[in-house]
Amino acid sequence: MDALGTRRLRRARFAVAAVFCVHGAVTGSFATRIPWIQEHAEVSAGQLGLALAFPAIGASLAMPLAGAVSHRFGARTALRGLLALWTLALLLPSLAPNVYGLCGVLFVYGATAGMSDVAMNALGVETENRLGRSIMSSLHGMWSVGALIGSATGTLAAHLDVDARLHHLVASLLLTVLGLAFCQGVLDLRSTPDEQPPPRFSLPPKSALVIGAIGFCAVFAEGASLDWSAVYLKDELGTSAGLAAASTTAFALTMAVARLAGDRIVDRFGAQRTVRVGGVAATLGGLLVVFAPHVALALAGFGLIGLGVAVVVPLAFAAAGRSGPNPSQAIAGVATITYTSGLIAPSAIGGIANATSLVVSFGLVTLLSFGLVLGASVLRGGSRDTAAGADRTGAGVREGVH
Repeated sequence: MDALGTRRLRRARFAVAAVFCVHGAVTGSFATRIPWIQEHAEVSAGQLGLALAFPAIGASLAMPLAGAVSHRFGARTALRGLLALWTLALLLPSLAPNVYGLCGVLFVYGATAGMSDVAMNALGVETENRLGRSIMSSLHGMWSVGALIGSATGTLAAHLDVDARLHHLVASLLLTVLGLAFCQGVLDLRSTPDEQPPPRFSLPPKSALVIGAIGFCAVFAEGASLDWSAVYLKDELGTSAGLAAASTTAFALTMAVARLAGDRIVDRFGAQRTVRVGGVAATLGGLLVVFAPHVALALAGFGLIGLGVAVVVPLAFAAAGRSGPNPSQAIAGVATITYTSGLIAPSAIGGIANATSLVVSFGLVTLLSFGLVLGASVLRGGSRDTAAGADRTGAGVREGVH
């Protein structure tokens, strides 16, 4: 590859990383103002729980459309438009007047989130293929960094008692401008004239179902740990509320750091071995949580779960993008499965805990973590597979003029 091509790929790599960061910042900005939104819309805790299911529903239904949008307009233009819709959708939840309005706007919020998610992951996979080395883990790490930045800003706004409508207006406009600027640097991929457009709606391909099962296990363990680790430490081990709450932040930071460092590990050891070892770590972490007699061991267990599952979803997206002739469709299938896992994990953990105990709930998390050990062989990725993936993924696209 010539020097010009190398510089363009590096530019595309940093641009798509910045897009991931912007995407995560929207999520973090929204999450921290949920209490304000609940109070403003006058919804009960049960109604809020129902409303918070609608982002995942909207995302799951809309994600298959992303491939058709990219085929019609080209990858860069599609990402620019879909990301702008997502950043502007941040305005909607704080304007909801009641539970019905909140459900509706959160459906739209989730739909724009899901479509932009698929578009940016498809571009991330293609950029990884052309670079010839793993970058998907660090891209998802940048999403976590963005979520932390958005959360920190939202926490400050809440502490200063800033109206969430004003906070989200400023954040939305700023993130929209940044997103449009960063999208200018991503690869401009366009379909060849003779390529058939992907169907607007279709079932995920078989390859996506198999790969998505691995993502399901990882996201279930991640969602259960993020949402229930504080409750577990407080109720099962009697720790203070402050320490219990800090465990959630520590888990999120562990995930972000592990993802940022994950690409070097994947390039050295390959995707399958990395996921298999990660599954062992997450399984050991689950066992520590289930059998821990002290808070310190439980904290170590949650940390091991975070380390173990951190790179699985990025690698699942990468494997999906190299699993067939239509990367966007496969990625949408994997994304739908992982979003579904994230939707059902918190309620499943709560339901099992209500019937038995949180200890039994995290026994299920431990079993699903062990599923990563058993299923790691379905993933292909890492430095040894990237060149072959590039041949397959790039067959139906051409890069536009910058």
